Amino acid sequence: MTRRARPPGRLAAYRALLGAQARSQTAYRTSFVVDLVGNVGATLFDVVTVLVLFGVTRELGGFTLREAMVMVGLSAFAFATADLLVGNIERLPRYVRTGLLDAVLVRPLGALPQLLLMDLPLRKVSRAVLGLSVLAVAVASAGVDWTPGRVALLLLAPVAGVVFFGSVFVATATVSFYWTESGELANSLTYGGRDFTSYPVTVYGGWFRALFAYGTGFAFVSYQPALLGRADPLGLPAWAGWASPAVALVAAAGAAVAWRVGVRHYRSTGS
Repeated sequence: MTRRARPPGRLAAYRALLGAQARSQTAYRTSFVVDLVGNVGATLFDVVTVLVLFGVTRELGGFTLREAMVMVGLSAFAFATADLLVGNIERLPRYVRTGLLDAVLVRPLGALPQLLLMDLPLRKVSRAVLGLSVLAVAVASAGVDWTPGRVALLLLAPVAGVVFFGSVFVATATVSFYWTESGELANSLTYGGRDFTSYPVTVYGGWFRALFAYGTGFAFVSYQPALLGRADPLGLPAWAGWASPAVALVAAAGAAVAWRVGVRHYRSTGS
């Protein structure tokens, strides 16, 4: 009596989707390499902008160039990695509008993982690598008095930043379940958040800082974790940097709820 072969599990299906994307995107190697190099531009521009600002001032919001570069590195790595892993969810308005989402929902796989793997932009890996390189150089030159706690925070903060930005990508994309022309609204929080977190939050005005930095949690992507023993000019205690993983988990939970509610609200196009 022969045993029936088990059908491939979900993990194998996701691996197959990822493998197919990798093969298709690297089929033309020269083009792929050009894309890799070209994609560092956005992250490089953020770094150069901060360097230009420090060309005309010695401090920015009470921080030196070395301290500010730690924030730039955290922000650049977190956003670039989230954009690589989750950023293509911003295509959701087109999927909803054209009915492509219908085909995704009838498959025996999770809708969100499918959408993320359908067009995973591997060319953007160069941005994440550059962001990590900037962070490593900035931390090495920042003159931090290292303790085990600060080392642990430095390891956790970039991961928390990735989770936070990924949650923002997903949560803002779910607006398209109700309003398909929501792309600009989503970009204002995702790409706007990247620009916001590239600078010390002390450079922003009171109400705007309170709303965007702490009301939405962007201060815990780079500003609070980057202090690393330095006194906060805003007066928050030293443990505030450790809130970044908790803020990221809250953002992830909120994005998960928004996604589930949005999928339930979705009505097929009938196509």
